[in-house]
Amino acid sequence: MAGDDERIPVLDVRGVTKTFPGVIANEDVDLVLHEGEIHCLLGENGAGKSTLMNVVFGLYQPDKGSIRVRGEQVQFTGVGDAIDHGIGMVHQHFQLIPVFTVAENVILGNELTNGPFLDINEARRRIIELEDKYGLAVDPDAKVGDLSVGEQQRVEVIKALFREAEILILDEPTAVLTPGEVDEFFGVVRSLVDQGKSIIFITHKLREVLAVADRITVLRNGKVAGTADPSTATQKSLANLMVGREVVFQVAKGDAHPGDPVIKITGLRVEDVRGARTVNGLSVEVRAGEIFGVAGVEGNGQRELVEAVTGMRPKIGGTVEILGQDATKMSPRQITELGTGHIPEDRNKHGVVGAYSIADNLILNRYFKPPFARRWLRNEAAIASEAEELVAQFDVRTPGIHVAVDNLSGGNQQKVIVARELTGDVKALVVAQPTRGLDVGSIEFIHNAIIALRDKGVGVLLVSAELDEILSLSDRIGVLYRGRLVGTFDGADATREELGYLMATGAAPESEEAAS
Repeated sequence: MAGDDERIPVLDVRGVTKTFPGVIANEDVDLVLHEGEIHCLLGENGAGKSTLMNVVFGLYQPDKGSIRVRGEQVQFTGVGDAIDHGIGMVHQHFQLIPVFTVAENVILGNELTNGPFLDINEARRRIIELEDKYGLAVDPDAKVGDLSVGEQQRVEVIKALFREAEILILDEPTAVLTPGEVDEFFGVVRSLVDQGKSIIFITHKLREVLAVADRITVLRNGKVAGTADPSTATQKSLANLMVGREVVFQVAKGDAHPGDPVIKITGLRVEDVRGARTVNGLSVEVRAGEIFGVAGVEGNGQRELVEAVTGMRPKIGGTVEILGQDATKMSPRQITELGTGHIPEDRNKHGVVGAYSIADNLILNRYFKPPFARRWLRNEAAIASEAEELVAQFDVRTPGIHVAVDNLSGGNQQKVIVARELTGDVKALVVAQPTRGLDVGSIEFIHNAIIALRDKGVGVLLVSAELDEILSLSDRIGVLYRGRLVGTFDGADATREELGYLMATGAAPESEEAAS
């Protein structure tokens, strides 16, 4: 490796410090990236990974430190400077306009013209060249809003390559992808590196780090906690470095003691926003004191199922009973008032109000009740007391309870939602993708919180695209395929292979063989 040390890095970050009011996001951080290398930047939510890369990409200016690109010291005053130096960034939340085509999104801000006119044909030609070269198959004329999440991510990569990026920063690139899309994306990443690109891969997913990284740098609390070689590191050693303590991967849970049904779904039929039938005659019971996990490849009706049960989407057929009452036509507030908690799939859209404080978000479902309000008057002391207690109990990392939720990391935003929805007289809980985009420490915490609620007799309907999560938490498991449950298993007996086959085909291997 001595030869590697002598090379001039394509990117050399030295002693970068970045602070915000009340928060040190990065403190004296070093990071080196060599040509043709995948350097994984690993850390918990809030560890400072994205902040550091936003500094490198010119979105933030550092308070201290230096950045060199191919040996040249640079000082970026904006994103344009970083792009001019061959740096591109694919953000976790895509920067795309749904009603524009792929080609229109790619050239936005970097338009090609032929005289006074936009030259969309030349743009299409260049995009197709890039797709062929790097294995990024996507229709240049397709509306971005009609593409899958995986295809939208390819558009973001094409945007960066179109601007001739040689250094690509990928911020949590697999957080919203299905397992199949993750495999495809890794193929794209390897193709990019094989053709000379250099990549910083921001993530918290340990298995993926070990699969794709050439080198690993771990951030903790804004500082470099250490570096690791993927050929010798393990998930356990990386997790301990991330969190600063021993991490337990396997959820410790005793046997379930199920009681009466708390959620009873019968013949449920639901349509999506386009009018397509996505839940088609589904029936299931969730009993008190058990976790019923719903496994399935995303897009098979999971979102519509959750939204129908929680009153967010109308049903076109069937019934939903919650705690013995017909909730088929109830509003979300009425369903909450029955004693139902809901951790939504999209925390930013349905889980928090970003501009509101942590304290206000923690009482969104009961702000109008005593002790938080008397008639039309808020009890600020009671609100603050509740917030301080829940922030401590659920380990929300924040400078204070009056900080806007938008300023928290994704993991801490999720903890705010979990704290709110698991507090009070909850008897039924609907949970959708509870740990999506979260780090190993936050996952451990949220899993334990859900298990503790189940042990208190709460019935939990769990929907997750993470098969490990379903297998680890569930007492019973149902596989959702094209809006129907195609198999139900005891959690202790289910295997990854059997569930995976059902998720992909909708039929068990035996029935496939019998059919043939």
